[in-house]
Amino acid sequence: MVDALPPVTTVPLPRRPLDPSDQVRRWYEDWYENELGWPTVPGSPLGLRLGLRFDVLDMPAEAGRAALRHLAPGSPVALRGDRMRLLVAAGSAEELPGVLAWLEWGALALDLTATGEGGLMDAPEPPGAGLPGGRPLPLGRHGTPQGAAVWLRPPEPGCEVEASLPTLSALGGGGGAPDLVRLVDTLATQCHRLRLRRVCAQPLAFS
Repeated sequence: MVDALPPVTTVPLPRRPLDPSDQVRRWYEDWYENELGWPTVPGSPLGLRLGLRFDVLDMPAEAGRAALRHLAPGSPVALRGDRMRLLVAAGSAEELPGVLAWLEWGALALDLTATGEGGLMDAPEPPGAGLPGGRPLPLGRHGTPQGAAVWLRPPEPGCEVEASLPTLSALGGGGGAPDLVRLVDTLATQCHRLRLRRVCAQPLAFS
């Protein structure tokens, strides 16, 4: 009689430690999706879908700073390197060429662009970034490389961002939203001045 073989015990493979960058990305998604209600697109970096809650104006940070006075206190502003991104009302990207033409800036090459429906914006690191459980997350680490987007004026969880964004409908109205036309005029002026300074700073070419 053959003795029965002892049952084979399956030893589970050791679990791979959770990648800190994956943990951070998941926390970013939770913050944007659940705290702000902003639709995101997975990736590295995480993307914010434009054209639904807001559009974005993109310009040199040096030019953008002069326009901050035209924004409502709760209007979010992001930085990425030497570029500034101002959140504006959804649909503003389509209006920008017409606004520039109406302000007689349309014929000039300005370093001012807008992105709306179908576009993406890199999700800036949430303010006071830290991992769940109270462990701090230093800026520029764990999936947020140097030069990543950051908030200059962060959005406030629980607040409807649309009410603070520059919009065409504010022109001549009594609402609290800033006027998009006045904002664009200031940005165009500052972008043009910046371009002129750069041109004048270039050495003259002699044949």
